[in-house]
Amino acid sequence: MARRELASLRSEKTIVLALLIQLFVAAFSSFLVVGLVSLYDPGDAAGYAVETAVAGDDAGDLARAVGETDGMDGRLYASRQAAVDAFSDGEVDAALLSTATERGTLEVRVLVPDGTVGTTLVVVRAREALRAFERLERDQRSASLESETLELPPRVGSSPYFGFTYTVLVPLLLFLPVFIAGSVTVDSLTEELERGTLELLRVAPVTMTDIVEGKLLAAAGLAPVQAALWLALLSLNGTAIAPGPSALATVTGVLALLALTVGLAALVTALGAALALLAPDRRAAQTLYSLGVLGLFGLAVLSPANPANVAARLAVGSADAGSYAAAGVVLALGAVAVAVARAGVARYGPA
Repeated sequence: MARRELASLRSEKTIVLALLIQLFVAAFSSFLVVGLVSLYDPGDAAGYAVETAVAGDDAGDLARAVGETDGMDGRLYASRQAAVDAFSDGEVDAALLSTATERGTLEVRVLVPDGTVGTTLVVVRAREALRAFERLERDQRSASLESETLELPPRVGSSPYFGFTYTVLVPLLLFLPVFIAGSVTVDSLTEELERGTLELLRVAPVTMTDIVEGKLLAAAGLAPVQAALWLALLSLNGTAIAPGPSALATVTGVLALLALTVGLAALVTALGAALALLAPDRRAAQTLYSLGVLGLFGLAVLSPANPANVAARLAVGSADAGSYAAAGVVLALGAVAVAVARAGVARYGPA
């Protein structure tokens, strides 16, 4: 049954196209990440300086913070109105206007372009400038306090390429095959039910449990195979996967990533099989499956062991015992889900 299911997947153009897209992303990740990171972190776009008008109370410190921000050039104006006029006339890309309040604080009004291509970039860099200004003000005002305050932690810089690769790209390539596996299960079973071929299969010397197990094995078995291939391609492109002090630590990290993928694939394919048998209509089953996966993902994000965070920590080589335990728990939950699905299938029809 599993071999028959795998052979039928070759004729599914949508599935084949999805696999080719994933293959392209994994195989050429080294240069795709350069373009994708500009969407993930627009502030890292090089070669574009944001000209910024600065005016208002304590404008000198604000201009200093703007000048210390990468990709921003500050111009000090005598009045707020002059800065606003310069922004309106297109002389500058943004304007920062500070106002002292009665409580002794400073409020900064930020003017940015409305709905242009560079708006996101300007907003991101203005945010960095405001953070720098806040640190500067805290530093200066702490000297006048009666009690001693804790020192501000040092600023730590990190590459957005590193963060994007391990927190977005790796989980995407691991979990996308998982979601596709569940969708394939739903399509396969609902198609058999709509065409009436499932009844013909039950005439053959196989049980209903064998039929569903074969479909689950074919769909869920593809996910870890794809995940292993994508991780291998990332490694060939220079992205170290689960680097550790020894080869054993690296192999352990990779196996934990694959175990996480297997567990999630078992969970979603079991969910897909249950929904397909309960709602034989393809559209209804796919809708319920999509909503169910989104619900599971939302609950997982709220849990301490978020699968995306676990995958990122395992891939970057900073996993602790909790990360390995989380991968083991997901694998165990997948096994339980498959067992429950088998019990349900036995009740659905002749075993």
